[in-house]
Amino acid sequence: MAATTDSRIAVYAALAGNLLVACTKIAAAVWTGSSAMMSEAIHSVVDTANELLLLYGFHRAGRPPDRGHPLGHGRELYFWSFIVALLLFALGAGVSLYEGVAHLMHPAPIEDPTVNAIVLGLSFVFEAGSWWVAVRRFRAAAPGLSLIEAFRRSKDPPAFMVVFEDTAALIGIVIAAAATAAAVACDEPVWDGVGSILIGLLLAVTSMVLARESKSLLIGEPADPELADAVLELVRSSEGVLAANGLLTVQLSPQQVVVALSIEFADDLRADDIERAVVTIETALRARYPLIAALFVKPQTGARYRETRARRLRGSAPA
Repeated sequence: MAATTDSRIAVYAALAGNLLVACTKIAAAVWTGSSAMMSEAIHSVVDTANELLLLYGFHRAGRPPDRGHPLGHGRELYFWSFIVALLLFALGAGVSLYEGVAHLMHPAPIEDPTVNAIVLGLSFVFEAGSWWVAVRRFRAAAPGLSLIEAFRRSKDPPAFMVVFEDTAALIGIVIAAAATAAAVACDEPVWDGVGSILIGLLLAVTSMVLARESKSLLIGEPADPELADAVLELVRSSEGVLAANGLLTVQLSPQQVVVALSIEFADDLRADDIERAVVTIETALRARYPLIAALFVKPQTGARYRETRARRLRGSAPA
């Protein structure tokens, strides 16, 4: 449960930071009339709502199994993560682009750029603190991997979503600061609108990347390859097992995996012997890997397994 706990801490830190930033930016946007600042305020409001949705996803995913959901509700976290990515695109990117285009069509000067500068500086400090917490937690969950590789292999959307959102927020603040400075220095209010459009494009790209990864997890990704290899190694060393032919894994949530094993047992084993062997294997696997939420074992010869697998991969038989 350490990964889930770390993700919650990162989300709470991001929520606190985004709430402070949102209030500060909204006040500054109303005071100065800056389009780029308004886009940044919208960005922070959307981020704050996103953290609340992620926390709601944690709550929903933590419910125990029931008749309607025998494998639990863990995948709800992936669903709400996908919703967060869509909201980032629809609200964050969409409204920022609209605000930018509207300001290009009807440019208005920034009334008090000093306020913008102070607010953006404070916002950068708040966001940087949240970003630092998120990155440290994310790196701790995947030591030895680069950020890109850790993102690709992560099964924990809240963890990488907070990192991406905070990174986009820091870049957005830099864009807003540059747009404000250009609008004041050149006495051209259109640069303020350009800043809003760039922030909107930044949010659109970020949301598409997050939506793609969240959708993949929602549909059903396999578990980490290291887990699959370790499970097969343990099964092959179990008593009464001739061969562990292979397995299928599906990630239900960051801390829940379903495993289906194909095992060839010794020919002299009776049905009750095989049952005891399966119980022994399941007990050993659950003790070593508590994230295995469900285990299914299919006694099968190696030849039959290879034939079934080839037929399934060709698409001539249902999966």
